[in-house]
Amino acid sequence: MLLLSECLEMPPCESYSDARENENVTLNRGIWAQAFAASSKRDADFTTMSGVPLEPVYGPDDGEFPGVFPYTRGPYASMYRQKLWTMRMFAGYGTADATNKRFHELLAAGGDGLSTAFDMPTLMGIDSDDPRSLGEVGRCGVAVDTIDDVADLYNGIDLATITTSMTINAPAAVLLAMFVASAENGGTPRAKLGGTLQNDILKEYQAQKEFVFPPRQSMRLVRDTIAFCTSEMPRWHTVSISGYHIREAGSTAAQELAFTLANGFAYVELAKQSGLAVEEFAPRLSFFFNSHIDFFEEIAKFRAARRIWARWLAGRYGAADERSRQLRFHTQTAGVSLTAQQPEINIVRTALEALAGVLGGTQSLHTNSYDEALALPTEAAARLALRTQQVIAHETGVANVADPLGGSFFVEALTDEMERRAETIFAYLDELGGGSMLEGVIRGVEDGWFQSEIADAAYDFEKRVNKGTRTIVGVTEFFEGNDAPGPELLRITQQDERRQLDRLARVKTKRDESAVQASLRSVARSATDPELNLMPDLINAVRCHATVGEVMAALGESFGHHVEVPRI
Repeated sequence: MLLLSECLEMPPCESYSDARENENVTLNRGIWAQAFAASSKRDADFTTMSGVPLEPVYGPDDGEFPGVFPYTRGPYASMYRQKLWTMRMFAGYGTADATNKRFHELLAAGGDGLSTAFDMPTLMGIDSDDPRSLGEVGRCGVAVDTIDDVADLYNGIDLATITTSMTINAPAAVLLAMFVASAENGGTPRAKLGGTLQNDILKEYQAQKEFVFPPRQSMRLVRDTIAFCTSEMPRWHTVSISGYHIREAGSTAAQELAFTLANGFAYVELAKQSGLAVEEFAPRLSFFFNSHIDFFEEIAKFRAARRIWARWLAGRYGAADERSRQLRFHTQTAGVSLTAQQPEINIVRTALEALAGVLGGTQSLHTNSYDEALALPTEAAARLALRTQQVIAHETGVANVADPLGGSFFVEALTDEMERRAETIFAYLDELGGGSMLEGVIRGVEDGWFQSEIADAAYDFEKRVNKGTRTIVGVTEFFEGNDAPGPELLRITQQDERRQLDRLARVKTKRDESAVQASLRSVARSATDPELNLMPDLINAVRCHATVGEVMAALGESFGHHVEVPRI
């Protein structure tokens, strides 16, 4: 296995004493046992169906344990014995009112966290009445133009107790400003808000392509949100570093692992450059991984991710607090694995992918609906996806033991191989950046290296599918049933788009236009001074009912706009 110190020519980790680095058999189990004893336990029967009592973890005394550095077996000593993963269902379509109704349905069905999907105009930082938005308003997520939409989106939801994730990147700072201002208007102070802002702009250039500004200017916005939330929002996760979209674009599991963690290291260096100590912000960085269909490879990927993050944060970035070293992640089952042919088979795919996420130790999970290869999910399909998680949690028994596959010769070897491949990529990026992962990742984006690597991996996979060496049931083989009528689908109509346009027009008619323009000028001025934090100006602008598109345009006056140059 390629060691971190060999790859990066770094001195050994100085954050641990020699005693900690050379823990003996008793000390390893003893550290875990103390932490486990101190944790609370959920009310459950930790036995098999036959009544066999189950230990909370299995393995030799001199092996690794959950909650003990480097956390390969899980970030917490008690794992799911203390608390099950958050069942965070992803939803968003049409207008804010329609999505709010779906949110309430998911919470009533037993979901305990919300994740918001935005439509393409919102993701691209333009308004519903922009000519480029025609036909896209509310189609792939909820349309949000002003603070009024955000108020409707979370109407009747206790934002002090329900954690909320927002899958937004280029305009992430603007949507965060709207969320904060709307919550405060409703009586919930920003310090009590819990949730996650995806805010991972690097992977947009690498994979998802929903960027607006050039990379270095975009990183200014990420920096400002990290600094603002560190100071003002102690319960908020400032960046959800996302491998999901990298994998959906066609990367391998090892590339997803390496590119995601490299982006994470870049954000750590970005925040440190702004003057923040690693312990101030690192505990509230989170990760978002794809759980694909190759069952054991996914589990190994998750285990390797925790180990790598712990070693790098301790060794390279000097993190002494265990919370900074513990990688915590959300998982979503693989949308790209879903098929339009025989869509009911997607229920099986999603269940297996969700099980891999749980066996890999995820902290929260979204299960895709079986009809998503055809349209946005119906209420019934979304409920079935949630029920899939509930069956895994409450009927299978897999949550009773931490890392139940730990110690498997296969899983351990695959975990080591995932780490080895990731470290090779880190070494390349570190050299590219002249010793800076932040600079290496940005240069890799600017010269198209990431994009090229993902494209090559996607092409290689498609070649194997076309040759028949990879079987996709119902697509490349086993066609019986492909002609069966499909499920009932959710339709977003032109009337939904018209309702959003009418709403936006009403807001613009009623607002104080002079206050809006003054707030936008302030945003534009502040954007020219890299020493200023933009969040206060953004909050002021959206309180005045400036739209997403207007605020992004004001930022663009200083930042410019990014046009990707294809790599030949």
